[in-house]
Amino acid sequence: MNQDLDSFEALEQIVARLRAPDGCPWDREQTHASLKPYLIEEAYEVLQTLDDGNSDKLCEELGDLLLQILLHAQIASEAGEFDMKDVARGIATKLIRRHPHVFGDSQAADAEEVALEWEALKQDERRPGDSVLSSVPHGMPALSYSHSIQRRAAGIGFDWNDFGGIVDKLAEEVGELERASTPQQKIHEFGDILFALVNAARWQRVDLEEALRFANERFCQRFRHMEDHCRERGVPLGDLSFEEQNALWDEAKQKLDGCH
Repeated sequence: MNQDLDSFEALEQIVARLRAPDGCPWDREQTHASLKPYLIEEAYEVLQTLDDGNSDKLCEELGDLLLQILLHAQIASEAGEFDMKDVARGIATKLIRRHPHVFGDSQAADAEEVALEWEALKQDERRPGDSVLSSVPHGMPALSYSHSIQRRAAGIGFDWNDFGGIVDKLAEEVGELERASTPQQKIHEFGDILFALVNAARWQRVDLEEALRFANERFCQRFRHMEDHCRERGVPLGDLSFEEQNALWDEAKQKLDGCH
């Protein structure tokens, strides 16, 4: 190709060429449905690079994610539904409409006022009878979905008055779990505990998905340290007592992140 590869139009043309009758057999057979796993995978790879703080890798992964968007737009264009220009026009129009404090005469002193105005504008856009929660996609990870529906409910005033009430609610839910006797009751109460934890994280402005990802990574690093320690000494980790394993765990915490 002799095109300027810095231009967005060139990228669109490349994707269209891949989907053309004489293009790539794999790309030609893709559908909206078949591409769904790749869209999710690429989004998570972007999240991973954000966690890693690798800007070079982030640039690459954003490109991979953008390719998924372009493929979906190209498939829709071939079906006569919409194209990438419609996508761009739609989000540009929405951004202008939902930021009257930037593009209009409205005023917003801080991010909290912006969020309240955003929710009010979204409420105005809903069809009569639609729930505040109806546009939250059910396919989201459960913790993210929980955060979204709680945030939307809070946006119209259905929220705790202070963080202490959430802490009390969390303690109440833990007590109910302790009293649960059947498997179904335990599932129910665990769900309520997780829901309360999501609410606590929302109040503390903590992304619970991110917090859990970091916790998972810390666990893996510490556990691998335990495995390496045992491998160096020729002792299977599983042969150690729980007390010995815990001692190794504390050693790993101290060495890797200075925790006591």
